[in-house]
Parts: sequence; C-alpha cells; structure tokens
Amino acid sequence: MLTAMMPHQGVLPEQPVLRSFAMRHGSFYKFWVYILISRTGTVYVGITGHLARRIQQHKIETIEGFTRRYKVDRLVYYETYTQVMTAIQREKQIKRWRREKKIGLIERTNPRYQDLAEQWGREMRFRGEPLEKTP
Repeated sequence: MLTAMMPHQGVLPEQPVLRSFAMRHGSFYKFWVYILISRTGTVYVGITGHLARRIQQHKIETIEGFTRRYKVDRLVYYETYTQVMTAIQREKQIKRWRREKKIGLIERTNPRYQDLAEQWGREMRFRGEPLEKTP
C-alpha cells in the first residue's frame, strides 16, 4: 500500500551520507559568522555562505530589516567554518551574549573597529603605477 511510504506516518526516505566536504564552483563550501557595527554602535551578528556578497548587500542596503533600518554596514569581525551546523550554533551562541561580551570579541582582534571589507571589490594600485587606466 502506498500510504506506508508517506512521511507523516513516520517512514522517512533515506538521507544520503556526505562522506567528504561538499564543494561549490570547484572549492569547498565555507560558512561565515560575522559581526557588523554601525557608526552609532549598533551591533548585528549574522551567518552566510557568501561573505563578500552578503557584506556588499549590507553596504548598499539591499537587505530589508534591522541592518538597513539602523545602517549597520561595517564588518568588524568574522569566523570561518566548513560545517554549516557548527556555524549556526556559533551564530546563536554569539547572539545570546550581552553586548559587552560581543564588543570584547571584536576588540580582541579589531580594537580600532576598522571595516574589514572597506577595500573589497576595489581595484588595487601598486607604487609607481599610474592612476589612469591603460587601454
């Protein structure tokens, strides 16, 4: 009878076992837990599988919600993970912390609150290289 195979009756289809790290576009998946801060000191903790793209979204305010409303767009801290569940657990852990503990985490590695993504996506120039573009 076909009804025995329906998930609501407790029979679940077999899940494939991942024997090695998954890959995306020829490289291993990575997940980032990151902290953003606004110029007024509002703190935001997030998680993503595409850090550069997500930070760019925050900077140009394409993500509606908290970060857009409070102009939280400066990347001040991040951690990298290969397992999504580990990254999710870490994000939840940091989100539960009091503000003072989050600030302490940032200040241990970035005491000046520099925007770690400030130069991302910009063209690099080297000493002696002309500022005008060459054809």
